[in-house]
Amino acid sequence: METKSKAVAKKHKNQVTLKAVAEHLGLTPGTVSAVWNNSAASRSIPEHTRKRILEAVKSMQYRPNFMARSLRVRRTYTIGVILEEIGDGYGSMVVSGIEEFTRQKNYFFLTVAHRHDAELLETYTQMLLARGVEGFLTVDTSLREVPSLPTVAVAGHRQLENVTNIILDHRQAAVLGLQHLRELGHQEIAFLKGQRESSDSEVRWNAICEVAEEMGIEIRPERVVQLQGLDSTPELGYPFAKELLARKVRFTALFGYNDISAIGAMRAFQEAGLRVPEDVSVVGFDDIASASFCIPTLTTVRQPLKRMGQIAAETLIDRLEDQGEYKAEIAVEPELVVRKSTARVG
Repeated sequence: METKSKAVAKKHKNQVTLKAVAEHLGLTPGTVSAVWNNSAASRSIPEHTRKRILEAVKSMQYRPNFMARSLRVRRTYTIGVILEEIGDGYGSMVVSGIEEFTRQKNYFFLTVAHRHDAELLETYTQMLLARGVEGFLTVDTSLREVPSLPTVAVAGHRQLENVTNIILDHRQAAVLGLQHLRELGHQEIAFLKGQRESSDSEVRWNAICEVAEEMGIEIRPERVVQLQGLDSTPELGYPFAKELLARKVRFTALFGYNDISAIGAMRAFQEAGLRVPEDVSVVGFDDIASASFCIPTLTTVRQPLKRMGQIAAETLIDRLEDQGEYKAEIAVEPELVVRKSTARVG
């Protein structure tokens, strides 16, 4: 036997509205809308009423008409997400956090990738504006001008009006990585320095140099290799680790700019007959998904990338909904994840 709600759904087919759901439940459309959109007003609605509404919405197969909603309130509920690259281990985890939060809030996002091409970045920004986005979320993108819309930047680093920067405590990250290696007896440490195009490179390297000096760890130029290129696979670190080996300088550990370059470096070391970690310890940065599956598993300084994406989306949507004050910076803390790629100096 059909339930009343299913009968209503069948009658209305795909035309079920929030008003129809409200009438079915004997509630006001505003109450149903508040619960469905999880707005601030829904917090005062009793839990049993919230459950009734959500169950009715599901059983009646309500589907929101975002076009009608946008026309009614003159909003698009759309955000522009601007990345350096789509699909790399770093950006994909940040976007995962963005997607999770925007889905909860019934927002859409449009994504573009600029590959550090300034002209392409400008073109894509204008295209997103033409499509009615209400704000921007940027990832590993160096903004040079004050954006015309509210913006939240993950790994942006430039202090600009109207931009909130989600920043990692890079000094603490350097402390975690270098202290771990020093406690294992490593003093002769090599470094893969980030590409000049990457937004985090300068601030991370400056932090490493500062902390190393405080710890009495000498950073010798012949132990530092500058990464180049936009490769987002382990190939990023592989040739530069080979370059380091070709210099014939002694080192017992390597601190990589990121996990991808560290994983590539481990492959180069292994091909040269070096054992990781018995002959050389390796520390990465980021804690992307593959860090816990490479052989050996990678010790790394974790950035909470997914959480950073969630924070960025929440911060921007709060501003768009006039629920949050503008903040120039929001800091997040790193964490050391010890796995199998580091060991005490033999």
